[in-house]
Amino acid sequence: MSRYTFEICVDSVESCVAAEAAGAHRVELCAGLLEGGLTPSFGTLVEARRAVEIGIMVLIRPRGGDFCYSDTEFRVMQEDVRLAKELGADGVAIGILNPDGTVDVERTGQLIELARPLSVTFHRAFDMARDPHEALEAVLKLRCDRLLTSGQEASALEGSEVIKDLVKRAKKHLIIMPGGGIRERNLERIAKLTGATEFHFSASEAKDSRMTYRNGRVFMGGTLRPPEFSHGGTSEARIQAFMSRLG
Repeated sequence: MSRYTFEICVDSVESCVAAEAAGAHRVELCAGLLEGGLTPSFGTLVEARRAVEIGIMVLIRPRGGDFCYSDTEFRVMQEDVRLAKELGADGVAIGILNPDGTVDVERTGQLIELARPLSVTFHRAFDMARDPHEALEAVLKLRCDRLLTSGQEASALEGSEVIKDLVKRAKKHLIIMPGGGIRERNLERIAKLTGATEFHFSASEAKDSRMTYRNGRVFMGGTLRPPEFSHGGTSEARIQAFMSRLG
């Protein structure tokens, strides 16, 4: 068996099914991938849990933008953690920062306490922290199970030196999982450069809309918007291509 673990970032039940069929170990279930991922609908979680047996990590992120949340937003996150746990999630991906760029240990800790005994990933809020070593110590103190990071760079390849250092510092206390800009062509290189054994990627492909009538004058988003008559989805073939790179 491969010593590597693959987590697929997905935003639909269909993508969960594709990930399982391809042999992925778990998914991170999200919505709003154009915003970097938001908490999915709980209808999606319910149907995903019915559809697949692999692990489902639910992203807990109430909005796009920064990771410094108001009291109201924090209460939303608490309810989302409770519901994810109740509806069959295997874990949650969370992260809160203070205004000064440090990890908000107090409120993140409260979410972790609510989530247990589920698995907990500290997500890429880490990449917006002011200092990676300081943030790593906070994540270790919180006893998270894993840390998802691009090494505080635009991609995991660019951040590979930082990720390598995080792997070394975390030792066996925390799984460091590279994510961000991972492609078939660079996965093997990232694995060799970082020493990581878990990887997070999307393996997405564009899928054409089922609509035969198409009004091209109207758009449902802002100026920067995805195509109206296609949508993203996870490619089973791409996941298999990724995994084959590491045997």
